[in-house]
Amino acid sequence: MTTRGTSNGEAEPSGQGGKAAPAKRHEPEVPRAAVALPAEGVVLAERLSETLDSHDIEFGAAIDEVVCTVPADRLIDICQQLKDDPEFGFTYLRLLTVVDYLEQDGEFEVVYHLFSLANHHKMVVKTRIPERGASLPSVTGVWRGADWYEREMHDLFGVVFDGHPDLSPLVLPDDFEGFPGRKSYPLNDYGEW
Repeated sequence: MTTRGTSNGEAEPSGQGGKAAPAKRHEPEVPRAAVALPAEGVVLAERLSETLDSHDIEFGAAIDEVVCTVPADRLIDICQQLKDDPEFGFTYLRLLTVVDYLEQDGEFEVVYHLFSLANHHKMVVKTRIPERGASLPSVTGVWRGADWYEREMHDLFGVVFDGHPDLSPLVLPDDFEGFPGRKSYPLNDYGEW
């Protein structure tokens, strides 16, 4: 009988003629941060809910940011108002990304992270679109900085941003097939060295 070491350095029998049982993979627990809106975030959430109450918006918070989930058909109007209204002044689009919820809901979630340089507050605008005909109006007319973000999300997820001036590939070769940002993309087809 053979032995193998344990975590405390002692030897233990390995059973089955010297073959060790395969180790179970331990998935780490990822702690979730608590929602802790700063005082200005609480005030912003109140102002947003008062100003945008006619737009059928869901309000919430994630960690230290106000989160608004808006209907896709009202996205441009809401974004333009968030930028132009001096009370909000969201003149800077920090990030635009897409989250793949295709397996659970058959949808993509498009997420816009905004910042007000004048008022020093931040927020997130989200909208959902179905996979079939995944398209959304481009926000490049609101924030010019959305240009490359939308091109990248088009490359990686196949989301079409209607009205975008040029959705040519940004990060992938022109002849690349598929959408590698999607969870269903077969990344495991690549061999190891």
